[in-house]
Amino acid sequence: MTGEAKVLQPAGWPRPKGYSNGISASGRMIFTAGVIGWNENEILVSHRLDHQFGQALRNITAILKEGGAGPEHIVRLTVYVTDIQEYLTSRDELAPIWKSVVGEHYPAMALVEVKRLVEHSAKVEIEATAVVPK
Repeated sequence: MTGEAKVLQPAGWPRPKGYSNGISASGRMIFTAGVIGWNENEILVSHRLDHQFGQALRNITAILKEGGAGPEHIVRLTVYVTDIQEYLTSRDELAPIWKSVVGEHYPAMALVEVKRLVEHSAKVEIEATAVVPK
């Protein structure tokens, strides 16, 4: 966490794994659209969840870079998946991908299973909110 952002961890609560319960931040806000795991030519990089997840995170960091931010400025993510069980069984593959793109930064997150995404073959879509300190 950088600048004026603070992880909100109530006393006595167990520390969550892979996310934070809450974050307070002040500064300039950046919001991304729902981002999927396709490349700059709008072609999905793979039909595998882990590959799409990694590409979606890299796409988000590219968007943030355009706004003068990095993954360390992300305060909230909403992750939409088409198969929650596939996500849960893929966590061992997703963790190193997360760390290679985002690092040891864990924003507040929500994970939601949806029937399908607009891009029919997409397995994951991620929305991000970042706050860049003043």
